[in-house]
Amino acid sequence: MLLLFETSAGYALFKVLKPDKISSPTLWESFQTAEKAQSIVKLKSFAPYGSTTEAVVAATSIIESTLDKGLKKFLKKHIGTKESGEELAVADIKLGGLIKEKLDIQCVYNDSVMELIRGVRTQMDSLIGSDAEDGGLKS
Repeated sequence: MLLLFETSAGYALFKVLKPDKISSPTLWESFQTAEKAQSIVKLKSFAPYGSTTEAVVAATSIIESTLDKGLKKFLKKHIGTKESGEELAVADIKLGGLIKEKLDIQCVYNDSVMELIRGVRTQMDSLIGSDAEDGGLKS
């Protein structure tokens, strides 16, 4: 399972290392420290926005329920299509529907995914600041 996480700096794609753990009612405990969080998710890729304009376009497209070119390109590069067998966890059911429709990538949205996203948000600096295949937050 992969997790799409949108930040004000860009798109992050995490590999969920323990997908069976996300349905646990005590998932929040796994995000109490950066070390614990890194045992649950690992940054696979980060695509920073090139400019403020690009960030605004991305945010606007999500609000308007459209899929912007930057996200589409990012997902195609790092996930491909449903043949990859990866399921993509998303924060918005409409966005998941668009990704499924346009890119044929199976998406999941539920309470467990939202809890996972809350956990990632609490440890965002340590999780996104780490290395990835490409991208990563640069100072």
